[in-house]
Parts: sequence; C-alpha cells; structure tokens
Amino acid sequence: MRFPTAIVLLTICLICFGCKAKEEAEPAAGGDESKAKQLESFIVKHTEQLEPLAKEAALASWDAAITGDPNDYDRQSELTLKIRRIYSNSEEFAFLKETKESAVLKDPLLARQLQVLYNGYLSNQIEPELLKRIVDLSTEIEKNFSIFRGTIDGKKVTDNEIKEILKTETDSARRKKAWLASKQVGVEVAEDLLRLIKLRNQAAKKLGFDNFHTMSLTTGEQDVGELDKIFDELYELTNEPFARLKADLDNKLAANCGVEVSELMPWHYHDPFFQETPMVYELNLDVYYKDKDIKELAAKFYTGIGLDVQSVLAKSDLYEKEGKNPHAFCTDIDKKGDVRILCNIKPNESWMETTLHELGHAVYDKYHDADVPYLLREPAHIFTTEAVAMFFGRLSRNPAWMQQMLELSDEQRAEIEKVSGKYAQLKQIIFARWDAVMYNFEKQLYANPDQDLNSLWWKTVEKYQFVKKPQGRDEPDWAAKIHFSAAPCYYHNYMLGELLASQLHHHIVSKVLALESDEDVSYVNQKKAGQFLAKNVFEAGNVYHWNEMIERATGEKLTSKYFVAQFVK
Repeated sequence: MRFPTAIVLLTICLICFGCKAKEEAEPAAGGDESKAKQLESFIVKHTEQLEPLAKEAALASWDAAITGDPNDYDRQSELTLKIRRIYSNSEEFAFLKETKESAVLKDPLLARQLQVLYNGYLSNQIEPELLKRIVDLSTEIEKNFSIFRGTIDGKKVTDNEIKEILKTETDSARRKKAWLASKQVGVEVAEDLLRLIKLRNQAAKKLGFDNFHTMSLTTGEQDVGELDKIFDELYELTNEPFARLKADLDNKLAANCGVEVSELMPWHYHDPFFQETPMVYELNLDVYYKDKDIKELAAKFYTGIGLDVQSVLAKSDLYEKEGKNPHAFCTDIDKKGDVRILCNIKPNESWMETTLHELGHAVYDKYHDADVPYLLREPAHIFTTEAVAMFFGRLSRNPAWMQQMLELSDEQRAEIEKVSGKYAQLKQIIFARWDAVMYNFEKQLYANPDQDLNSLWWKTVEKYQFVKKPQGRDEPDWAAKIHFSAAPCYYHNYMLGELLASQLHHHIVSKVLALESDEDVSYVNQKKAGQFLAKNVFEAGNVYHWNEMIERATGEKLTSKYFVAQFVK
C-alpha cells in the first residue's frame, strides 16, 4: 500500500474539534429539552470557532507538503496546537461527558454529534506542556520524512527512483543499495519517533488507557478484541495460499536476478517493504501505461460514472518536485468542496492505481451532503474512505477496465487476462500479510516501546511475510515506515477497507447492476455505480456509526466473507 492519506490522517489525528466557551459548557438545570438546547448552542459556537481555524490548519499542512518549507511546517504546528489546546478544555469535556452519560437526548443527529465531540475531547485531555511536546515533535518528524532523500553511492535518490531500481534491476548488489537507501530515513527519525511514542503513551495512561494504541482504537469506535479476531482469521485463511503463491513468486524473482531461492533477501522484492506485487508474470502491466496521461485517464473514468473530479484536480499537486512530500494523499480543506490530492505521478500501473485511489478519497469528501452538520461532514470512519479508494484503485489491473480506458485490442486484453487474476490475488494476499505485520508490530510497539524493536520488527516480518532478515542487520528499519509517525494506529484500517471494498463490489454487482457475476465488470460509464455510492455512502458522511452505514448501504454489517471469496479461496 502506498501512502494514500497519511498527511490528511495526521490532520485527523491531531486536529480535533473544540470550542472555548465556558458559559456554554456548564450544565444547566432541566431535562431532555434543556440539555438538547444547551448542546445545540455549544455546537453552534464550537463550529463558528473551529471552521476557519481548521481550514487554515489544513492549508498550512498542504503548503508544507508541497514545498517542504520549514516555515510552513512551523505554521502547521502552531495551528494544530492552537486547535488541540481548545479541545483539551477540561470544563467543556466535563459538560460533554455529563451530557453523554445522562442519555436523555432523543434526536439521533444531535446524539451523533455529541459522540464525535466526546471522542475528540477525550483523546485531548492532556496537560498543555505535554500536548505541545507531542505536536511539535510529530510535526518535526513529518517534516524530516518529507524532505529526506536516501543516497546511493553518495547521490540522493527519490522514492520513485528507488522503486524503479527495485522493479527493474537484476544486479543484486545494486538492488541492495537501493533497499538500504529506502531505510536510511529510519535511522534519521527513529530516536525522535521513539520519544513521540512514549509521549503518546504517557498521555493515554493519564486518560485511563493502558497505552496509546488502545486509546486510539477506542476513540475511533473500534475494539482491539474484534480487530485481533479479524487479523487472526485472515492469518489462518491466507497461510496456505500465501505460502503457495510466494513459492512460485520467489522462483521468478530468483531467476530474474540469477540467484538461488535460498539466497533471496528483502531487496529482491519490488518495493522496500514487500507490500506490493512484483510484476514478474509474463507481462508487466506498466507497458500499457507508459505513454498514457494518468491524470486524464482518471478524470475521464470518474466523469463517466457521474462523479466529476475536475475541481479536485484543478487544485491538486500531481508531479514530483524538490522538497515535496514524495508519497500521495487526499485532503478536504474546508468540508465545503475544496478537496485536493497530492501525487507524484509517473506513467505506470502503480501510479494509475494510486491516482484512482486518491480520487476515491476525494469523491467521498466532495459528495457529502452540504446539509449534514459540519461535525459530521466527514467519512463514517477512516476505513470507509479507504474502502472506496481501494474499490477504485483495484481497477488499474482489471482487464475489462484497461481495454475500455486504454483502447486495447481483444488480443491485448487476452494477454492481460493471462496474468491479471494472479496479480489481483497476489496483491490482496500479499497486502493482507503485510498489514498484519503493521497491526501486530504497532500493538506491541505501544505495549512496550523499550523492548528490542529492531529484532521484534524482523520476527514479525518473518512470521507473516516469510522474508528473511539480512544477516547481522540491527537497524530501526521499522521506523522507515512513515505511518508510525504521521498516521499512528491507523494501518489496520487499510485491511478493513479491503474487506469493505469487496463487500461494496459484491453488492453493486449483484444488486445495483443486477448481474449474475462480476465477469467483465469494469464500471466504465456505469453511472448507477457512482450514484449508489454517492447516495448510500458519501452523502450521509458520519451521520451513522460506521457499521450502521455499511448495513444501510449493503444490507449487512462489515464481513470478511466477500474478500475471502474474491481473493483467497
């Protein structure tokens, strides 16, 4: 998985909503009606203060990401801290807590806003000095990630250059240098990142949680036990197919580099973390995109399903430049339609997927109902917007989609079909295993940050990915994954997103399009699909708890059965 929303998620994690209005925060005598009116007044003043400040902070974060300018990062940090200090008001939290515990609100929309406010305030009941240290250090690490460039033989290289070497180079020594360059940022940020993790834990423990990981899931309306169950189930279900597919893949990789399978090391895979599918089967899908305009292809597709993205692309930053964040993300600047994506597009399949993915986030944000209250004008959950992004991102390898969008012949499509099914299965199973690494390592990271994390990282990688630790390696390779700093306790949502993407796909194919199977389904010019998503997923925003939204949209709560049926069995 690339870095679809990390900066936006940093904003979500750091910029919570609050208002500084003591007179509105003090409980008043009276019953249900009095409390409802009091809360309504609180929310009005809250929104009046929050909205312009949140917009300014989002713009500062955007400017920092596209320029790498330290002044922009300083401004982002200052604004983030200002908002979080508002939200850390203990008297206001006491009012929200008392109102929530009274359970007298009859209006479900008002009750939902109360729940969102309560969760946000709860995670910010931190003394000002500790809060400032967390915000400042988090911003500093984010800046370092954005501006850092690894080196090969003394020459700075971009992430795209590293990935290109890992995709195409057959010389193992050259591949190793590229892989090592991708890990250099871990050494750069590890010490600060470990300090930040301990500060987060310190804050969480003062709020009554055992650690920051538990607090993050709880305030995100998720349960550690349920997530453990999902990941344990996927681990068992994918063990045999992953072992079989990886054995075949390893034979291909070894042959390409002229080494024995037993000699394969992390740098023989096609990305720094083995989270993506190596393109080694007969046909490299990149050849179909090498002369294409990725931006225009994405715009044309979304327009065809009735979800216009021209306003998004007009304000986006799509290509590489010095100092710019090297990854990709989507951000909703103002909850009123100013939605943007950041990419570093190259003409290949990977960036076709990423662009479709980011625009999936964008249409979710853009098509919220403007009449929904400001506090609820956001996705039902972080993972539900990931699901939509993944739903669309999957199309970059879909033979029917490629034929229609790239104007390929039947012969070319037939060639793609020889490998597309294997690539689709590989992608999902490889990612399920990689996501398990992230989820399980991060849970243990926050449970005991003083343990030997370098060793823990490689034990976890070896267990779930069957990738060998380089002999004698003892570096903070885990810290090279930006999500630990910029989007903490978030990565599991990608896997939940994959589950929901398959559930949405099944429902749209069988119920909306009324088809017997998904064979030949490309969604190209299928306005019914776009209309279904807009009406049943995007418009309501966060009016409903995420599982209620999913059940309303698909007739079932979140389930893994459609993902398993589609990719595992």
